Amino acid sequence: ILTNDNERAAPSNREALKRFERAARAQGFDVEFLSRDDYGRIAEFDALFIRETTSVNHHTYRFASRARAEGLVVVDDPESIIRCGNKVYLVELAKRLDLAIPPTMIVSSARTDDIIRELGLPCVLKQPDSAFSEGVFRADTREQLAAGLQRLFARSDLVVVQAFLPTEFDWRVGVFDRQPLFVCRYYMADGHWQIYNHGEQRTTEGDTETIAVQHAPREVLQLALKTANAIGDGLYGVDIKTVNGQHMLMEINDNPNIDHSVEDLILGDEIYTRIMQGFKTRVESGKQFKPAV
Repeated sequence: ILTNDNERAAPSNREALKRFERAARAQGFDVEFLSRDDYGRIAEFDALFIRETTSVNHHTYRFASRARAEGLVVVDDPESIIRCGNKVYLVELAKRLDLAIPPTMIVSSARTDDIIRELGLPCVLKQPDSAFSEGVFRADTREQLAAGLQRLFARSDLVVVQAFLPTEFDWRVGVFDRQPLFVCRYYMADGHWQIYNHGEQRTTEGDTETIAVQHAPREVLQLALKTANAIGDGLYGVDIKTVNGQHMLMEINDNPNIDHSVEDLILGDEIYTRIMQGFKTRVESGKQFKPAV
C-alpha cells in the first residue's frame, strides 16, 4: 500500500489504512506500507494499492506504470490516473456518452467576451489537471475572469470554463469493480462555494453525510456508474450536482477518499473487505484491472 505520511489531504486516514491492512491480511495477503523511496521494490509484490493522491507528473503514476509493467494488480491503474486527471478528457467523454454536465467551454485563449456571452457570470475556471478544489477559481466579474484566465494559461494550454451552479452539497458515489460502494453528500465549506476552502493558514472542508447506496436517488447512481464504467473497473469517486431536479456530472476521481468514520460509516469494515476481495480475485486469476476501451 503506497502512502505518504506527510500528505496534507491523504485519500485515507490512519485508521482507514489500518482497516485496509487488516482486511488484506484476512484475505491471505502479507502487507507492507511503501513510500516513494520503495520504487525499486515493486516487483517483489503481487498487488499495489495506491493510497496517496495521484497525478500524471508524479511518482504515483510512475509506481502505477511500473506495477502494471511488472504484472501486478494495481489500483489506481495508470490509464485511470491519466483519464481522471484530465478535465478536458472528461468533458469530451461526457459529450460522447451524452451525460449531463454544466454548460462548459474549453478555451485556448482569453476569450473573455465569448465566455461571458455563452456562460454568464459568475463562472468557474478549472486547470485541466486540478484536484481537491486547487487550480479551480470562481470569477464574479469580467476583471476576475481575465485575471483567472491569465493565471491558468501560465500553467496550461487549455482551460475548462463552466457555468457556476451553486448547490448545498455535491453527491459523491464511490464505485469499485463496476458496482456502487458508498454514497456521500459532501457539503460546501462554511462561507465558501466549494467543499474545500484552501485558506492561507489552513484548509477547511464542509460536513459529510454518508447514506446507504439503496437510499440514493436511482438517477444519481446510474449517472455515476455510466461514467465510472467508461473509465475502467477500478476504484473511482464520481461527483454529481443536482440542480432543479437535474443531475449533472462534475468530475470523476481515480483516487477517492475512503476515511474511517466518513465513507465507511454505513458499511463499516465491509467496505475494506470488498476492495481487498477484489484484489484477491484478480491476483488469483492473474487478471489486472482493465481500463475501458
